Amino acid sequence: MKINRGYRFKLAPTDAQKARMERHARVCRLVYNLALEQRRDHHRQFRRATGKHISYASQAAELTELRAEFDWIREVTQTCQQQALRDLDRAYLNFFSGIADYPGFRRKGVNESFRFQGREVTFRRLNKSWGMAKFPKIGEVRFRWTRDIPGKLKNVTVGLDPLGWHVSFATEQEIEVVARLGPAVGVDRGVVEPVAYSDGTFAAFPKERVKALERRTREAARGLAKCRKGSNRRKVAKARVAALRARMARVRKHFNHVETARLARTFGVVCLEALRIGNMTATAKGTVEEPGKNVAQKAGLNRSILEIGWFQFHLFLAYKMAAAGGEIRLVSAAHTSTTCSCCGTNDKTNRKSQAVYECAGCGSAMNADTNAAVNILLAGTRPAKAKRPRAASRRASRLEASAQAA
Repeated sequence: MKINRGYRFKLAPTDAQKARMERHARVCRLVYNLALEQRRDHHRQFRRATGKHISYASQAAELTELRAEFDWIREVTQTCQQQALRDLDRAYLNFFSGIADYPGFRRKGVNESFRFQGREVTFRRLNKSWGMAKFPKIGEVRFRWTRDIPGKLKNVTVGLDPLGWHVSFATEQEIEVVARLGPAVGVDRGVVEPVAYSDGTFAAFPKERVKALERRTREAARGLAKCRKGSNRRKVAKARVAALRARMARVRKHFNHVETARLARTFGVVCLEALRIGNMTATAKGTVEEPGKNVAQKAGLNRSILEIGWFQFHLFLAYKMAAAGGEIRLVSAAHTSTTCSCCGTNDKTNRKSQAVYECAGCGSAMNADTNAAVNILLAGTRPAKAKRPRAASRRASRLEASAQAA
């Protein structure tokens, strides 16, 4: 089985290399936006003139002419610009397939990245902590070596975020997947306890670190609001807020990676609730005619769900379980938090508080999140009911039996 993996590392470029990388990101963003404008505003004129639709091939040919005319575009690696055109072509395919919105323009400060083909980039390890990657027209750039990079290199993405420049190596690996017959576990995702398991344990989410970062982010945001627009002080304050939010995202991502990897190593079956997180985090503001209710409370709940990363947890777990030979089973979330896992009594009054569940029917008491996780496990491992035969099939069976009797 072939799987794709990405390995991300922190770059340590010199000032000259930073300038070249910024130029690459700027030109690739310009090429993408020009190509999007051409497809959006000039597709009819192009079709009348050529009798064809605008495509990647036609825009790649025009890119060659553009590079011949402007030196500052020619200074950037051509394949990076071609990758930007491929990204736009894929965005249009996703839009017409109904799986994505209409493509939007790339913005400065948000889309600061460019991509090479794998055959253009080489890397080597310098010592225990550092490696060296060689990029076309940029040179050799040092990066923090935190793990090996196995597999065949397919492409390499260099990007800038509030924490600095990073490189991501996308590889293709051939692995042998053996179906695992390990134990099953139920997983309940929550807000107070981000992840609860059916065996009574809870994931060690770094709550204190996240709260500290949230507090520092709020303080930095208040300082940003006091700055005058366009001032240098505002730029520094804005960068500080962005860096703190990026650190929170990194903490969340690290937790989800570590916890899902542990699940994939330990269990053969993981049962999850089939949650529609997009609907759960929708705003409650409503309209002017019909304003929403409990808007502030709903906004706080949405923020908590997104900060924990329920969807990211599911996404990471899916590909890691597949590579480990395990299985994810999605079950309905209905009544999992109100049903007693011991006797099956469904009564919402049994949940005395966020953390306490006491069944009035059988008298069992346990953590409410653990009870929900056990219900999820029971629903995921319950044998499927045999489907009743259709009417036509039953009639055919009766006719066959009558024919045999005759």
